[in-house]
Amino acid sequence: MLRWWRHWPTWAGYAAAVWSAVYGALGVFWALGGGGFPFAPVAGDRASGSILEGSRAGVVAPVMAVAGLVGAVVAVAMARGWGRGRARTVMLVFGWTMAATLALAIPDYTLLMLVAFAPLLLVFAFTGVPGPQDGIGDILYWHRVNLIILFLGGLLWALAALAYHRPRWTTPEAARRWGRWAVYVACAAPVPYEITRIAWYFGVPLGIPEDFLLMMRQTPGMLEVGLGGAIGSIGGCVLTHGLVSRWGEVYPRWVWFRAGERVPPALAVVPASVVAVVLVPAGLMNVRLGVDPASWGVNVPGMLWTVWGLALGVAAWAYALRRGWRSVTTVPRMSQVGPSA
Repeated sequence: MLRWWRHWPTWAGYAAAVWSAVYGALGVFWALGGGGFPFAPVAGDRASGSILEGSRAGVVAPVMAVAGLVGAVVAVAMARGWGRGRARTVMLVFGWTMAATLALAIPDYTLLMLVAFAPLLLVFAFTGVPGPQDGIGDILYWHRVNLIILFLGGLLWALAALAYHRPRWTTPEAARRWGRWAVYVACAAPVPYEITRIAWYFGVPLGIPEDFLLMMRQTPGMLEVGLGGAIGSIGGCVLTHGLVSRWGEVYPRWVWFRAGERVPPALAVVPASVVAVVLVPAGLMNVRLGVDPASWGVNVPGMLWTVWGLALGVAAWAYALRRGWRSVTTVPRMSQVGPSA
């Protein structure tokens, strides 16, 4: 793994501070009437599924400005290890609230789409996007790009909060127990999605009307995308089992070029964590859409992505604890830093 990543506790708070300051400054700009407000009402083909989509800059932008600029100060304080007692608790609550809001509550399915179809998007960047779209900009337009920026800010805040106060109540033995249950939940949650999409591909209108299935059949590639998602989900479940299996810690014999060597923890933790955090906002977006009894198969399985993402995140965290990631040096408190020798 890159050497800089091994020292994330030392830079996470400062990175969150820089991100917050920049986005807070943008909030000031938009509050004063600047253009490009990323949640302004736009045409449907340029809108996102965020909970803030269609909001007014005069209402939301000032909140962004205050949260960003205050967040920059708090993040620096966390990076420096300042705060005791109640002040420390307040900063932790603020940090985790920022992380959850930016990474989980505000985004939509854009991040899941980006992760799932990243190879295709790379190809489309050179070959053009098939269908009525004029180019990659018709897929990754500003309202969606902004959600990616917010998501990255949420990740930085989560890292800053972890570096400021990393859990000490866990042990590798305990993490193995609750991590195994998290793996079971993470593998069970997407089963309804997998079953419905495979059923649709083979002509069974499970959870949808017949005419909806006919429409998908007449749309080139639509059923294939669903089938691909189901197969990818099943493959992800197999890999998830590696978080509690021996082959997830030591390369098995079928990985002949690395057989017997230890698997770097980051190789499992980073991808699992990324998938976990992009699943949650996509699941919440499905929850906000509600349920139509006649077509429950469209988004009810997607609602369980929230459970899937949370369970996968817990499983990845348990794996990290078992593999010794909690021993990474934490940020020293300023009161503990003495003069150099």
